Amino acid sequence: MRDRVSGSGKSSLVNDILVEALRRDLNRGEGHPGAHRAVEGLQHLDKLIAIDQSPIGRTPRSNPGTYIKVFDDIRNLFAQMPESRRRGHKPGRFSFNVTGGRCEACEGNGSTRLEMDFLADVWVTCPVCEGHRYNRETLQVKFKDRSIAEVLEMDIQQALDLLKTSPKSAKNCRLCTTWGWTT
Repeated sequence: MRDRVSGSGKSSLVNDILVEALRRDLNRGEGHPGAHRAVEGLQHLDKLIAIDQSPIGRTPRSNPGTYIKVFDDIRNLFAQMPESRRRGHKPGRFSFNVTGGRCEACEGNGSTRLEMDFLADVWVTCPVCEGHRYNRETLQVKFKDRSIAEVLEMDIQQALDLLKTSPKSAKNCRLCTTWGWTT
C-alpha cells in the first residue's frame, strides 16, 4: 500500500476506518469508523496503540522517528564519517537541539520569529542557515555526498535508499515506511 500515490486514501483508510474500528472493537473504547464492510483478523491482536507524527517525549521536536531512535542512528552515522573524526565531532554535534552543531541564529528551528506589533508573529526562513537548521561546519560533513540536513529533508523512501548500507538505520527507516511515516 505504501507505493500508492499521494491522495489515494492510505491515511484515510488507516486513521478514519482501521484505527477507529480497532479503538471500538479491540480496545472497547469510543470509536466511530467510516464506512467499511469488515475488519478481519482481530483475534490476532491484543490492543491498539495509535501513533502519528505528533510530538512525543521531552521535546516538541520529538516524533515517532526520533522515538524509535532512527535519528540517533543517523547522528551516529554522521559522527563516524572521516571528516567528523578529524574534527572531533560526536553524535550530539548533529542534533539541532544542542548548542554546537545547530544554527544558533535560529536555535536549530530553521526559521526565526518576527514579532509584529499589531499582527500575529510571522515565522520566516532563517537567513543564516537558510532553513537547514545546522551551522556551516556541521553541514560540511557528508555521507554519500549528502549533509545531515539533506538526509533529514528526504522522504522516507529516499532515506531508505541512501541508508541501506547502514543496517540499523535502514531497519528503522523500513519500520517508518511500514507505518507510513515521513520525515
